[in-house]
Amino acid sequence: MTTNLPDVLDALVKLVLAAALGGLIGFERDKHGRAAGLRTHLLVSMGAAVFMILSRHVAAQTSGSGYIADPGRIAAQIVAGIGFLGAGVILKTGHHVRGLTTAACLWTAAGVGMAAGGGFYAIAGATTALALLSLVLLKVLERRYAKDSYRVLSVVTSLDVTASDVIAAVKRADVTVISCDIRRDYMAQTATTRLSIRIYHRGITDKLAHGIVASLDASAMDLREVSWGQS
Repeated sequence: MTTNLPDVLDALVKLVLAAALGGLIGFERDKHGRAAGLRTHLLVSMGAAVFMILSRHVAAQTSGSGYIADPGRIAAQIVAGIGFLGAGVILKTGHHVRGLTTAACLWTAAGVGMAAGGGFYAIAGATTALALLSLVLLKVLERRYAKDSYRVLSVVTSLDVTASDVIAAVKRADVTVISCDIRRDYMAQTATTRLSIRIYHRGITDKLAHGIVASLDASAMDLREVSWGQS
């Protein structure tokens, strides 16, 4: 089987375009310190383009030879295979999940590579532009509207302080207590109240930590330790 020079040049153009577009998406992720950054997205997009080119090439080479070749058979495996790579960048700690956006970017980069490898340059370019707009502009928009965030507040006090006292001190309009765990240490004479809270707030959520801790400091409770963190 031989491959004509125009076919080789066409394949190279597709590969370079896929690498460039995937690299643009990866560059945005790389700027934000994500594990899957410029190189990963570039390779995913270019690899997807390779599989698309091979799918069409194999189907064309086997046509008329008595074999039935499905040009979408190899390409279809990209959609399933990229899911394993995307799952590797998702981390879950308690109720907090990180990496979902990066996993979606990898999936999109694969789609961009498939479009470029299939010769759909306008679709590949438009997808890349929309992906970058969503990553950059929507991040700015997200800071302008209020949304729910979840945090854990742990307060260690003397035994005479109750959980109701702690809740009353931190309660405010934008803070909702979801659950309360109580631990009383009679040897150390301390009580630990651990609150899972939901905060409905616009902007940086953890700025509220200062006000909540200040409320505890201003109360008459015998405080031993206060900690604030993500759930």
